[in-house]
Amino acid sequence: MYPNEILPGIDLYLICMCLAVMAAIIVYRIMADKLKIGAKLQNLCIFTAVGAIICGYFSAVLFQAFYNIKKNGGFVINAQTGATFYGGLIGGAAFFLLIYFLVGSRILPDGEHKTRFFEIADIASCSIAIAHAIGRIGCLFAGCCHGKSTDAWFGIKMLVDGRMQKVIPTQLLEALFLAFLFVYLLLRIKDKQTYCLQIYMCAYGAWRFVVEYLRDDYRGSTFVDFVTPSQLTAVLMIVGGVLLIVLQRRIGNIEYSPKAVSDGTSDVAESEYEEEEYDYDYGESSENKENEDKGE
Repeated sequence: MYPNEILPGIDLYLICMCLAVMAAIIVYRIMADKLKIGAKLQNLCIFTAVGAIICGYFSAVLFQAFYNIKKNGGFVINAQTGATFYGGLIGGAAFFLLIYFLVGSRILPDGEHKTRFFEIADIASCSIAIAHAIGRIGCLFAGCCHGKSTDAWFGIKMLVDGRMQKVIPTQLLEALFLAFLFVYLLLRIKDKQTYCLQIYMCAYGAWRFVVEYLRDDYRGSTFVDFVTPSQLTAVLMIVGGVLLIVLQRRIGNIEYSPKAVSDGTSDVAESEYEEEEYDYDYGESSENKENEDKGE
């Protein structure tokens, strides 16, 4: 749409990408402070996230190069290769988890990085959602990731294949969806409700699978001909979200509960878990909440 440079080497796409990173860090800091995440753990997450962004970019280009094998007749990486969000998310997440647990075990001997992992994951989902929303605005300005041609009132003129066409603004639609998802996740964290990362994975996966039918840019190819690479990844993302829900239900509120750390023994925490009704709100039991309400 507006791919021209504002200044040498700087265009609106690059500006949006920078704003996306800044917004993610700001949201992370605010929510981490609200949940009283320790300073060491906060700093570990920020420095690791910076490395994950760099690693994620290279991973995004690498994934796109694989998608383009059929189009280019081989594996090629150059200035025209492009990048895919899913590749960046997968590569960045893998880097983050590796460094998070390896370095965390050294600088946080009390195991805070383990006991508060799902809280960090919830905050991460908010940060990713807002960054992704702003990033899609950048795609709108760049004219990439566009939808099919249309004569509808909501169509936007973009430069497609060397000529101006009116297309479905799938970038804007996705930005709006992610903005609403961000607000919803933010409210969940504010109310100390968990499973935010899983909700993001399932909700975005379902959205992306559907919106792919409206896209008209080159989508790449995989060994599955009847779905695009993004749709295939969307299905895996939904499955991963469901598996994370099961995992968190099994270990998140027993082994990783704050009570287990303060008591010093996981056995005590497990016995209390069996006796009390658990509500999965960051390790707080409904019985404790009732006692607090009576005290007030």
